[in-house]
Amino acid sequence: MSVHFGLDGTYNEIHPSIRCNVNNTIAGVYYNSESTFSTYVGHKFGVLELGIATGYSGSTFVPMLRLVKDGWFITPAYETEPAKNLGVTVGYEFDLGEWKCLPKF
Repeated sequence: MSVHFGLDGTYNEIHPSIRCNVNNTIAGVYYNSESTFSTYVGHKFGVLELGIATGYSGSTFVPMLRLVKDGWFITPAYETEPAKNLGVTVGYEFDLGEWKCLPKF
């Protein structure tokens, strides 16, 4: 669940997702703020997540940066229509547990 600050548009605030984390390399799919699906890949450095994502209007790839701590997250947000605005998205993730991403060989 999230709230968007500093932006003019109306955005989806529920973001179900599936993530794979292998040795702090992260990849997944989520339902984004524009009510479409995004895929991403990145790396986790403690509380910082850096990567790239797809699925946003006007861009093939967008940078991904999140600070995550105890389920809470904050990420920069921007919009290009109707005006260029910078904002932040703040939210909380409900973790439904961990599943194995890769089979053991």
